[in-house]
Amino acid sequence: MGLLSFLKKPAPRLVSLPSGSLTVDRTGAVLASTLPSSFPNEMVNAIVQHVLWAFRGATEAQLPLAELVINYSSLKITARELRGGAMLFLNPKTSHAPGKK
Repeated sequence: MGLLSFLKKPAPRLVSLPSGSLTVDRTGAVLASTLPSSFPNEMVNAIVQHVLWAFRGATEAQLPLAELVINYSSLKITARELRGGAMLFLNPKTSHAPGKK
């Protein structure tokens, strides 16, 4: 079995959901961020590119879009347009109800 061990794929790494904010310029470069450094840059770049694409599309369609809210089952992304750039807030949703006191 040792001969076939090179075919085994590594298990995907689980990433905890981020909580924080970031500010990007019109090119997608991150200017400031409070996201944890453990959150992969590839995911940050993907989120930023999609948000900027939505704001650019709204501008080209001449639709006034100042804020964009994206709700996933476990993550909420709020983005605000900043003269071509954007400020993004990422908040994980809790899966349990708050406890009674």
